[in-house]
Amino acid sequence: MKERVEKLRKLLSDNRLDGALLTGLTAIRYYSGFTSDEAALVVTMDHASLLTDFRYTIQAREQSPDFEVVETGRGNLIPDVDKLLKADKCRRVAFEERIMTVATFEKYKALDFEFVPFSEEMNKPRLFKTADEVTSLQRAQNMADEGFKILLSRIGSGMTEKEVAAELDYINAKLGSECPSFDTIVGSGPNGAMCHAIPGDRRLQKGDLVVLDYGCVYNGYHSDMTRTFAVGEVDDFSKRIYDIVLTAQQKALDALKGGITGKALDAIARDYIASQGYGETFGHSLGHGFGLMIHEAPNASTVSEWTLEPGMTITVEPGIYIQGRLGVRIEDCCVVTETGKIDLVSSTKELLSVD
Repeated sequence: MKERVEKLRKLLSDNRLDGALLTGLTAIRYYSGFTSDEAALVVTMDHASLLTDFRYTIQAREQSPDFEVVETGRGNLIPDVDKLLKADKCRRVAFEERIMTVATFEKYKALDFEFVPFSEEMNKPRLFKTADEVTSLQRAQNMADEGFKILLSRIGSGMTEKEVAAELDYINAKLGSECPSFDTIVGSGPNGAMCHAIPGDRRLQKGDLVVLDYGCVYNGYHSDMTRTFAVGEVDDFSKRIYDIVLTAQQKALDALKGGITGKALDAIARDYIASQGYGETFGHSLGHGFGLMIHEAPNASTVSEWTLEPGMTITVEPGIYIQGRLGVRIEDCCVVTETGKIDLVSSTKELLSVD
């Protein structure tokens, strides 16, 4: 954590800032290791302080040994923030404008400091994953891969989408996932045409394709994968759509490496799907970054301005969605390298079938 704090201090110095107030839970965890939901960090050139109330002080000292833990009044951090910043003679203070509410900011504005929006700069170090972070991401994805294998041995026609989601979440929890990366998506048959289908009471039926999108969490780091599988035998049209999506994804994965733009990567998959006559059925972006949050920078889309660099993460998840009939999406989560990528996902992309 010391290295991360020093990176933050350099960012502050480069921007003529005297200190930083961090109030977002993700940034707090990244810079300090603290995992509870009531805290703030005050980082100056001379001190690094973690503010929390009595409920969490023991945890804070254990998780954040590089920080001075300041016990605050419950729900009222402002007096201690004021005191710490004044003690180090701070004038210009960075804050997370994309996290703090307007109501809370109005209270901070009453203090005698110039608060400078700095969310984007504070998040820059998180773009490039360290070896330890990649290890955590891989551990999360390993659980997701194992969970998929176990799930397919336990489900079949007649089960509801809700039951499939509940079974998968249970399996992944037993495997060690801290929580689902996000609400598990299960879309069967025509419901698969809804990109972010909410599991419902529809029962899996013979001839369905089922879109399954989920992830696991290890040490705070999120994995993300999608697999589409069949229930019994599916028709030739379903197989063709599956093959188009699979080819589109593989083309994008083959092109993924440091230096490619998010826009160019998106176009590789999108142009292939369009060439097969289904361009209008792929309406979302190709991918997004992931880490301590399930959706982070960078992204790969038709309007992306990112150039992907080694150490960044990106998902590759093309899809085709035909209303009233079916959906297909296949997604791997990857770490960009100089010459290619580390594909964290090991689950097969063969169109598997359950009974």
